[in-house]
Formats: sequence, structure tokens, C-alpha cells
Amino acid sequence: MGAVKSKRMPRAVREQQMLDAAVLTFARRGYRAASMDEIAEVAGVSKPLVYLYLNSKEELFSAVIRREAAALAEAVRAAVEPGVSADRQLWSGLKGFFAHTAEHPDGWTVLHQQARTQGEPFAVEVAVLRAEIIEFVTAMIGAAAQEAGCDREPAAREVSGLAHALVGAAESLADWANSGGPGPGERPSAKDTAATLMNFAWAGLGRLMAGERWSSGREG
Repeated sequence: MGAVKSKRMPRAVREQQMLDAAVLTFARRGYRAASMDEIAEVAGVSKPLVYLYLNSKEELFSAVIRREAAALAEAVRAAVEPGVSADRQLWSGLKGFFAHTAEHPDGWTVLHQQARTQGEPFAVEVAVLRAEIIEFVTAMIGAAAQEAGCDREPAAREVSGLAHALVGAAESLADWANSGGPGPGERPSAKDTAATLMNFAWAGLGRLMAGERWSSGREG
């Protein structure tokens, strides 16, 4: 089937249309199996036009990763409530994260499943996004420690480790929620998924802020 002819439109709008088609195709077919012919057909344009705008399949995939990563980071930052306690900031940020990944499942698949497995430079693009989110979460955990007036404030390395663990858990939960959660037809809401992570993580963080530390009960 040939590409569907459409009316002339501004270059920026046409480019976003191509990126939309690429997100859908890469998410459902995988980077290796996806073809420029298929992307062009989904976008309703000719393959030469896709090459004219985005040069190559590699550059198109990089453009998709950058766009989806920027959109996710912006969604999280925009969701965080300013001027509230650290736990409320984390709660609102998590809701924003899970809402965005639920509303853009193909974009999340490209970021979390496709880009990471295709080597450089694609994995690097995703690593930049992850580092930005981890830095953001690290700052919130540090702020929570200050708010709690910890007798023994967690060391910078410990806070960074906690942030990495929390972000990793959020990524895993996003995959779980988008795959249907408890079972077919039971996909949890963004609020429910955020609550699951807060129940798991914040209770432990709260005890940590109070100066409690887990112990194996013996040396080593």
C-alpha cells in the first residue's frame, strides 16, 4: 500500500507526525524490525520525505528518544507540587510519572525497552534522562532528611543509593502497570501505582529519617 497523500502543512507539524508514527512503529515492531517504509506509511507520507526530514533510521530513532525523554522529564517536574513537604513532592512527582507512562505506553516502551538494548548512542540518551530524574529524587530525599531533623543525616552516597533504588522501582512498576498490573483488565491507576511505591518506599525512608537502621543481628 502506498503512502496516503495529505495536505501541505508546516514542517514542524509534519515532523512531529513522523515522530508519532515512528514511536508507534518502534514500540510495536522493535528497532531492528521497524522499517522506514512502514513508518512513512503510518505517517501518511512518502519514504523520501522521511529521509529528507530526518536523514536516516538511526537519526529518526535518536530524535524519538530525545522527544520522549524530554516529555517524560517535563511531566514529572510539572507534576511536583511546589512549597509542600518532601513526601508530598515525591508523591505528586510519582503520580506524574505513572500518569505519563500510562498515557504514552509506546513512548515508555521505546525508552525503557528498545533504546536501552540497542547500544550506543541510544542507551546514552536514556541514561541522560535517568540521571536527571535520579538527581531530582536525590534532592527530595535530602530535603526530607533535613525536614525530619535527622540526628544522623544520611551520607551523600546513601542518599544517592536510595534515589537509584526508588527510580529503579518506579521503572519496574511502570512496566508492571502498563502490562495490566494484577491481571487482564485490571490495570491500576497512576494514583494507585504511586501509592504502591510510596507504601513500599516511604515507610522505610521514614524510619531511616528517624535514625533507625536495619541490622542483620550479627557481624558480616
